[in-house]
Amino acid sequence: MSLGTQAFITNRRMDTFGHTFRLTTFGESHGLAVGGIIDGCPSGIVIDTEQIRQDLQRRSGPRNEPDEVIFLSGIVEGKTIGTSIGFMVKNVDARSEDYEPLQQLFRPGHADYTYEQRYGTRDWRGGGRSSARETVARVVAGSIAKQILTFSNIKISTTTNMSDDAPDGDTIGGIVSCTITGVKAGVGNPVFGKLNATLAGAMMSIPSAIGFEMGAGFGAANMKGSEYIDNWSIGEDGKQIVTKTNHCGGIQGGISNGMPIEFRVAFHPVVTLQQGIDCIDAAGKIHHIKPGGRHDNSQTQRATVIVESMAAIVLADYIVDL
Repeated sequence: MSLGTQAFITNRRMDTFGHTFRLTTFGESHGLAVGGIIDGCPSGIVIDTEQIRQDLQRRSGPRNEPDEVIFLSGIVEGKTIGTSIGFMVKNVDARSEDYEPLQQLFRPGHADYTYEQRYGTRDWRGGGRSSARETVARVVAGSIAKQILTFSNIKISTTTNMSDDAPDGDTIGGIVSCTITGVKAGVGNPVFGKLNATLAGAMMSIPSAIGFEMGAGFGAANMKGSEYIDNWSIGEDGKQIVTKTNHCGGIQGGISNGMPIEFRVAFHPVVTLQQGIDCIDAAGKIHHIKPGGRHDNSQTQRATVIVESMAAIVLADYIVDL
């Protein structure tokens, strides 16, 4: 057994996200299954399995992966019972043989090298835990979280902004914009429990996420204070305090102010190129490989439901904790 070069951080919770509404995921991309355990889900929630199926289909996209969730605990006769919800999704279409030429090679832009440096070993079959296959568990948990949020009239929507179609053999990235409505003022915490900081961490945990910004985002750096400030006003109902603009993205001091929460997540282009990639081995020799397996030209469209899921998990965690 190798302790790796970073043994001093082995106590970090690498597979768990959240505090009260908490998700722990398990499984590798080419193992028997991926799945998760959800703690903190309130009892009596009627689970819409069709909504979960649709969300999984959105994540699958053009691959049309036959993902079907199997609930192992925590749900009886279609309702949550307040105990841990265990579930899994079988990997029924894995093609590990496509990755055999990469067993001793490190692909550029992937986690092959960094995982081996961290653990002293790695799962070469499609990337193991670093594969986006792991996000299946997030989508299941996120779909349940979205159903919880409907009781508070909270809705999450996403749109995409992508560059032109990729040339043959190449790939493109894109941006997922997310808007959350219905969050009342007062959700979040100051200092290290900031709602915007938790959202940022959640989004940057998604595979291929490369950037995050809220409201005016990086554009605010080029604005004057008089342009950026969100002045207060009274809403159309004559009672609710609102802001005239929303440059802060609906969060001030780490706490929601009642305006729509708006943020964007940038995703880099897919780094597996069908035209071929130059891999390196442990001895430093370069190998030009035309990778097998299934790889998208862009992952941005498939990422929309993952962004929604992580946003829902974050909000469910704060709201259940109130």
